[in-house]
Amino acid sequence: MSETLKNPTISQQAVGLLLQSHSREPDPIAEQIKEAVDQGIVKGEKKRERRKYIGASSIGDECSRKIQYRYLNKPIDSGKEFTARTLRIFQFGHNIEDYAAKWIQDAGFDLRTEDKMGEQFGFSIADGEIRGHIDGVVCDGPVKAPYPMLWECKSANDNKFRAFEKHGVAKANPVYATQVALYQAYMELTETPCLFTVVNKNTSEIYYEIIPFDQGLAQEASDRAVNILTAAKANDILPRIAQSKDFFLCKFCEFQDSCWGE
Repeated sequence: MSETLKNPTISQQAVGLLLQSHSREPDPIAEQIKEAVDQGIVKGEKKRERRKYIGASSIGDECSRKIQYRYLNKPIDSGKEFTARTLRIFQFGHNIEDYAAKWIQDAGFDLRTEDKMGEQFGFSIADGEIRGHIDGVVCDGPVKAPYPMLWECKSANDNKFRAFEKHGVAKANPVYATQVALYQAYMELTETPCLFTVVNKNTSEIYYEIIPFDQGLAQEASDRAVNILTAAKANDILPRIAQSKDFFLCKFCEFQDSCWGE
């Protein structure tokens, strides 16, 4: 019987070279098509009309100056624009919300996402300078619950989804919690909770949470929105959130360079 041969140890570098030697060369036509599609997505985003109001979805952001910059339509720093990949993620998120609504409706719930004119439900205050658009209202259903309930839907990657499961919306994403409180307040749905829905984009799992109305949070957010609007009208730039450009929130801000260059 021949002696059993032991498997030789292969370095990671050797494995990488081996994989490269067997990988297909990119097709130049396919690469050009990919580039053209990406450019089309980015150009389409640049043509989209920017908001001329403070949205309820952003009032919970920790930095008031960032919210003010967005309201004033301040140009985004060079190199901080959304990539085609990020824009596709946003678009997929909207499509996922449509599926989530259909699943709830197919289960027998009376979920309404549009008014009689086919428009999204929403509110507008301060002469239209502060607005919000809700995902829907659950008016009735096969489960005994306090109807009507505000319905808010999000999608998340697996890591963020697990945070919602473990901590709940208020702790996992205060921006979303603020958004819900404002919607409940201005849509006059304060007597009943919100049905908050999160779809896992990696696994298609769904997380549901019943969120009671938080009057204190809604009042705080409303006051903050008015203060930001008032400062903007008076050309008064609000203070930065940090003392250093290297603060972790500033690193991810689309206005980092222009903000610290003020």
